[in-house]
Amino acid sequence: MSDSNVPGTELLKTVLEPLLEDFQHWFRRSRHLLETEQISFMSEQEQSDLLWRVKQAQDELNTVRMLFAATNKQVGIEMATLMPWHDLVTECWNVAMRFRQGREI
Repeated sequence: MSDSNVPGTELLKTVLEPLLEDFQHWFRRSRHLLETEQISFMSEQEQSDLLWRVKQAQDELNTVRMLFAATNKQVGIEMATLMPWHDLVTECWNVAMRFRQGREI
């Protein structure tokens, strides 16, 4: 078992925990938008596919958060896991921004 006073452990708590919270926040907002609005510039299939990917990412994120908590915040996450989430959040931001811009016209 590793010493919880190791600087790497504190770095995980300082950086990774807020990052996971941010992903949770943005996936929740994106899911709400996709479930409650008809996005005019997307086909139903495109919107449904994006919603499915958000739900999948939420499931993955929930699993990671449970493992993070179960290990007393002493486990890291590979970039190979984080990057697809980052890309998905960016895609959702673009959809939300375009959706809002379309409503302002």
